[in-house]
Amino acid sequence: MGDHSAFFYGTLMEPQVLHRVCYGTSTPTQFQATLLTIRSALLHDHCRHKVLYRDYPAVIPQKRSSVRGTYVKGLTDGDIFRLDIFEGNEYERRKVKIRLLEVEGDEAGQGNVEGEEVEVETYIWVAGEDELEGGEWDFGEFRREKMRHWVGGRKEYEGESTLLWDHGLEVNII
Repeated sequence: MGDHSAFFYGTLMEPQVLHRVCYGTSTPTQFQATLLTIRSALLHDHCRHKVLYRDYPAVIPQKRSSVRGTYVKGLTDGDIFRLDIFEGNEYERRKVKIRLLEVEGDEAGQGNVEGEEVEVETYIWVAGEDELEGGEWDFGEFRREKMRHWVGGRKEYEGESTLLWDHGLEVNII
């Protein structure tokens, strides 16, 4: 188990995508699946936006806004290396403080019960706000309409090596 922790607020909230980046497969072995601990969390004073013409979001600092995401504990140096490549130069990894959620409320955050504050790293958008849409990125829409492209769930892509992400990370789709 690694000693790094991070906060993810976009595609990497989906364990299949996270596992694909860290382990090269969206269906890790049972042992690999136990290496990471994943919990819901909030990042205060930041806002999540859609990135223009992309499937993924960006987070930028913004007072009185919060972003729900996942706290992931147990990342290794190798995982962080692969995550840095995946995120590319549009993002900068920075230390932030998050609040773990003891109870998850609804989509609007009603009913959230916050717990312990934890210092972690997350990827902050640095490519310019002109590349962002005004609206909130929708995780449910990503899972319904886009995720299969990110985890290799389409039969027509089987066996192909492809640039799955705009970040230049080449993977073999199984």
